[in-house]
Amino acid sequence: MMRKFIKKISHPFFKFITKIWHSKPRKYSYKGINVLVHPDVFPPHYTISTKILLDFVDGLEIKNKTFLELGCGSGIISLFAASKGAIVTATDINDKAIEYLKTSSTQHNLSLTILHSDLFSELHYQSFEYIFINPPYYPKTPKNQKEQAWFCGEDFEYFKKLFFQLSNRNKKETIYMILSEDCDLLKIKAVANKYNFALKLIFEKKVLQEKNYIFKIS
Repeated sequence: MMRKFIKKISHPFFKFITKIWHSKPRKYSYKGINVLVHPDVFPPHYTISTKILLDFVDGLEIKNKTFLELGCGSGIISLFAASKGAIVTATDINDKAIEYLKTSSTQHNLSLTILHSDLFSELHYQSFEYIFINPPYYPKTPKNQKEQAWFCGEDFEYFKKLFFQLSNRNKKETIYMILSEDCDLLKIKAVANKYNFALKLIFEKKVLQEKNYIFKIS
C-alpha cells in the first residue's frame, strides 16, 4: 500500500501537489500534543505507523520508565511518552527533526533528552526499559537526510547496523518495532536472525488496506 502511495505521488501532478503541501512545516496533533513537521522530516500526516505506535504507547504504563525513541522524526511519540511521565530520550540523524523537536518540547514544557545520533552511536552505555523503532525499510540507498526516513539501503544496511548494535546491548531492554506488510518482512527477519534476534508479533492493525505489525525484538 505504501509503495503504491509513493509511486502515486511520483506522478508529475501528484508530485507537484505534494511539493506544495510540503513547502512549509505542517502541524500534527495527538491528544493535546502538537508538533510542527518540517518538510524534510518523516511525515506522520498520511502515514499510519506513527498513529498506531501512539495508540500502543497510550496503553502502556510508562510513568517513571526510561523510554527511547530511536529515530524520532517529528518527535510526537517522544513528547506523548513524556506527557505520560516517562523519562524520555529521543534521537534522530536528521538535523531538522532535532531542531523542531527541541522547539516543541519547550512549547509543551516537557522535559526530555534530545540527541543527534546515528542509531545508538551517541548513547554509549545508556540502557532503557523501553525502546521504540519506526524504521526505514525500502531497499534503496538514501541520497540525503530526508530519504533516510524511507530507505534502508540496497542491501538493508540499516537493519544490519541496527541488529549488530542491539547485539551488544542490555538484553533486558524491551524493544518494539513497527513494520508494514509492504516491506520485505522475510529479509528483515533474516537479518535479525543472523544476529540471534527474533521478531515476535504482538499487535496487528489494518488501515486503508495495509497491515501494520508491531514486533517485540527478543
